[in-house]
Amino acid sequence: MSLVNFLFLGSILFSISIIGIFINRQNTIILLMAIELMLLSVNMNFVAFSYFLGDLQGQIFVFFVLTVAAAEAAIGLAILVILFRKLDTIRVDKLDRLKG
Repeated sequence: MSLVNFLFLGSILFSISIIGIFINRQNTIILLMAIELMLLSVNMNFVAFSYFLGDLQGQIFVFFVLTVAAAEAAIGLAILVILFRKLDTIRVDKLDRLKG
């Protein structure tokens, strides 16, 4: 497989995540999943460039990005659990009651 195949797959995944963000603006969990898919498509491009250029810096950078993404997902889900307990919904349009 060539670099073009990996970049094409990464661009398809990135496009799917952009479409997921614009189509679904209601459910917060699906929005977080679309953002994570966007991040993973960028990571795949990092790994592909790193492999085809023979440099390990891109792959090492991906490990750090995945670590931060895991922490971000855990914090995001914890915030969603608290919001659901307080407001009984996770719909984005119903979260306007949080304005102070």
